[in-house]
Amino acid sequence: MFCNQCEQTMNGTGCTFGGICGKTEAVAHMQDVLVAAVRKLAAAIVAADAKGVSDEAADDLVWSALFSTLTNVDFDSERLKEMIVRVFEKAEDLNTRAGLPASGRTAASLANETLLTAPSPDKFAENEDVRSALQIILFGLKGVAAYAYHAAELGCRDHSIAVRASKLLCASETDGVTRSLEDWLALALECGNINVRAMQLLDEGNTKTYGDPVPTQVSLGHRKGHAILVSGHDLKDLYEILEAVEGTDIFVYTHGEMIPTHAYPKLKAFRNFAGHFGTAWQNQIMELPAFPGPVVFTTNCIQNPMMYQDKVFTSGVVQWPGCVHISNGDWSPVVKKALEMPGYAEDSEGRTVTVGFGRKTLLDAVPAILDAVKSGAVKHVFLVGGCDGIKEERRYYTEIVEKIPQDCLILTLGCGKYKFFDKDLGNIGPFPRLLDVGQCNDAYAAVVLALKLAETLGCTVNDLPLSLVLSWYEQKAAAILLSLLALGVKNVRLGPSLPAFISPTILSVLVEKFGIKKVTTPDEDLKAILG
Repeated sequence: MFCNQCEQTMNGTGCTFGGICGKTEAVAHMQDVLVAAVRKLAAAIVAADAKGVSDEAADDLVWSALFSTLTNVDFDSERLKEMIVRVFEKAEDLNTRAGLPASGRTAASLANETLLTAPSPDKFAENEDVRSALQIILFGLKGVAAYAYHAAELGCRDHSIAVRASKLLCASETDGVTRSLEDWLALALECGNINVRAMQLLDEGNTKTYGDPVPTQVSLGHRKGHAILVSGHDLKDLYEILEAVEGTDIFVYTHGEMIPTHAYPKLKAFRNFAGHFGTAWQNQIMELPAFPGPVVFTTNCIQNPMMYQDKVFTSGVVQWPGCVHISNGDWSPVVKKALEMPGYAEDSEGRTVTVGFGRKTLLDAVPAILDAVKSGAVKHVFLVGGCDGIKEERRYYTEIVEKIPQDCLILTLGCGKYKFFDKDLGNIGPFPRLLDVGQCNDAYAAVVLALKLAETLGCTVNDLPLSLVLSWYEQKAAAILLSLLALGVKNVRLGPSLPAFISPTILSVLVEKFGIKKVTTPDEDLKAILG
């Protein structure tokens, strides 16, 4: 196997004997085969679209299949093999319905052949820079797939981005098109543009379905009664679980990137929505055994739950062998498990943290933010967010937030916030200095705010007193970075290390064109930013 798609890849180059994430060589191979199968489906989508034929199920399958190969999502090789067959079946069906040539073979035989021939990402191309570009595009599209998948679950789809993504999936070194390095980078930026639309669709789905987030205090304590913990990112699953326990003494808690869901009006209205437990994804093995109820993983990021597997449930694209998977919206097994487990014996008030600075709240605050900047009350705005992770170097993000001057606002999103989410950083006038924008899925809100501020001031985003200090771990972060570059955003600081899949040549181009910088030390970076 070879996998270099995440930040923790072995020795900073690639995992070759099992993944640091816990995936086996068999799972890694199945994921590579699934990607190869999706490329066949992508070709069918592009060809069918040219003939005026579209298939919503085919579009959705591209998203769910790619999402299944994202880091810390699907570790079940048998389930992955089933999806490979489904993808080939859909490709054959779409070709037939569009009057296009089909192989005439069974999906199972196509899957078995691909199992023997599918290349791993290090075999995509002979040229290092082309291989790097192909990996950047593929890993970016995996991030796009996560956002598009969630949006589609809420009925928000756009066939055009499925076609555009499919065209990118069809690009290769041997597709008959001669491309320069600039051409390959243009394709990567197209991935970023597609992701902006996918994030917009997800924002639309979340807010139309559950209301616009509002600033909300979330308890880090607990309430007496049985308990269910919901991790991942999926608001639809959380809503259904809250419905399932309504009227009982079972209380629902969030974990990881689900903490911003407490700010959505239709979710926070449930009496049984109690609070938040734990911190970021990488701490789950230490934290989750102590939770006195079942744990539901709705999407990434899951780690090996070996020590407490009997109480872990999965849903959607996330799966772990041996864990009960909820696939039909029937949450009764989770409720039953919660009633069997002790729950909390008494109330514990605990501390609170504030979430809910979503798109509408931020846009409504634009006049006040501009007044604060003009008066000198706010000298600079930092976005410190992204993914959390295991490496000790990630303490950088705690330290830089602690050292950012008191006259600066700090926006945060993603699980990177857990390096500082519970710190009292005080206020600037009416604003808390730390503004939680939401999940990594909510990055669109920060993008819209920056664009609105620039539009109001008649300048570019790069002229704003705004600095982005981002941490990355997996492919959604790659998609967001490509989106920022596609929007022309420059001087992004990225860490704790740079992606192994970016070749030195491409990195030099990104540095020259966009001013991409690796984080150094908090003191050095703050001096460079603030002077």
